[in-house]
Amino acid sequence: MKIKRLTELSLLTALALIIFVVELQIPNLSPIAGVKPGLANIITVYAVYRYRWGETALILLARILLGALFTSNPSAIIYSLSGGFLCLLGMLLLKKIIPMNHLWLCSVLGAVLHNIGQIAAAVLIMRTAAVLLYLPPLVLSGCIAGTITGLAAQLVLKRTQKNISKGVKTKGQDE
Repeated sequence: MKIKRLTELSLLTALALIIFVVELQIPNLSPIAGVKPGLANIITVYAVYRYRWGETALILLARILLGALFTSNPSAIIYSLSGGFLCLLGMLLLKKIIPMNHLWLCSVLGAVLHNIGQIAAAVLIMRTAAVLLYLPPLVLSGCIAGTITGLAAQLVLKRTQKNISKGVKTKGQDE
């Protein structure tokens, strides 16, 4: 991997971590525990459409591990990994059929998969199906959050694509 590419991925990871930490400072606006906007996923959605799958997976993995380290919450790793990688897998598959100008749809479906992955981990850890009662409100909040993060990622991607077409050198242009 070239130094320039590694630097780009590192900066995206740092940006995702900053967004994650800032988002933790926002009080929970929902009466349901665990519901949050997931704004750091803007970076993941952007990376799905901009970088190779392995590079995107590295950004996600680094954000999850470092986020757990920064927040001193190692138990969150299991939920974040299960949700994050199910979401990533789903978005990588959907990317093949959903064009960039409808990227937000991919993000919505990714957010729903993220919630399903987290609930599946909770069912396995707690050994009870009662946690499935959280799924409907989480799916609803995931659709809302996925739309917001997807539209943001779509806007960023559209702007970077405009720069590429104008001949302005941007991230990953030398692929």
